[in-house]
Amino acid sequence: MIDITIRGAGIFGLSVAWACVQRGARVQVVDPNGAGAGSSGGIVGALAPHVPENWNAKKAFQLDSLLMAEAFWHAVSEQGGTNAGYVRAGRLQPVADEAALALASRRTQTAADLWQDNAQWQVIAAPETTWQPHSPSGQLIHDTLSAHLHPRKACAALVAALGAKGVIVQADAPDRGRVLWATGVAGLETLTRSHTRSMGAGVKGQAALLRYDASGAPQLFAGGVHIIPHLDGTVAVGSTSEREYSTPDTTDPQLDAVIEAARAAVPVLQDAPVIARWAGVRPRARTRAPMLGHWPDRADHYIANGGFKIGFGMAPKIAQVMADLMLDDHDAIPDGFRVEDNL
Repeated sequence: MIDITIRGAGIFGLSVAWACVQRGARVQVVDPNGAGAGSSGGIVGALAPHVPENWNAKKAFQLDSLLMAEAFWHAVSEQGGTNAGYVRAGRLQPVADEAALALASRRTQTAADLWQDNAQWQVIAAPETTWQPHSPSGQLIHDTLSAHLHPRKACAALVAALGAKGVIVQADAPDRGRVLWATGVAGLETLTRSHTRSMGAGVKGQAALLRYDASGAPQLFAGGVHIIPHLDGTVAVGSTSEREYSTPDTTDPQLDAVIEAARAAVPVLQDAPVIARWAGVRPRARTRAPMLGHWPDRADHYIANGGFKIGFGMAPKIAQVMADLMLDDHDAIPDGFRVEDNL
């Protein structure tokens, strides 16, 4: 007997499977391409919050998820014996000028109001260290809410944790029990074919891994580029956002521009060799928020899609909410995240 069938072994599918297994559900995970075969097999892994202002349901949901992440990934890594590469080391961003400094300073108070004692948003003088972005003002924004992980290793950690509970990723199996479709870009295309307008589309991203050991240091955001110091002694830089592309999984000179922007922003990376290049297509729902809930007109079928750039950061909370819905019929999906919001 199977209670839940998960179709799609990316970050949403694996995380929901883990949440359901932890509650005692009997789960099968099905993906013909294997775990992390799509955009979840990327290399960047920035878990960074939206700016602390103009508060809405999406930002509140993300805050909850980011605060859940440490316990979530610790449990996953402990169960399966595989490290997800998670570290909450904060983030540094340069402050360009006086206007940007005034805005960043105002956000210090809004962060205190909205994040409360859970994290801080501060303006600090740039320290005398090599691991920091160049800041024209000599000031940096430092937030303590941001974290990062290695996406491929996080997916591998979830597979290992599920395996320790007797759940493997299968290439094929019939639907049994309630069915969750977490099938990324292909799932968005299937939904669109059944409706009168687009439910979302894929957006290509390109990223690179550099050989430089800044493990345990904060992530950086500068020059429009995320710069992530993974625990394995590599630094990920990314990424592009391409709505139009000819090939989904090849890199091109647009990635060279990302690498150069990272090196210009962080001089210590100037001579760091590029050891890997990655390209993939991320699922972006029409509303840009994750798409969660019942599949319209399909009884006992559900959807978790549209992670786009924030899927890993949203995964712990999404896993909880979808397990609530599928196992207990408890609907805690916030407005703006529902499947029908994209119709």
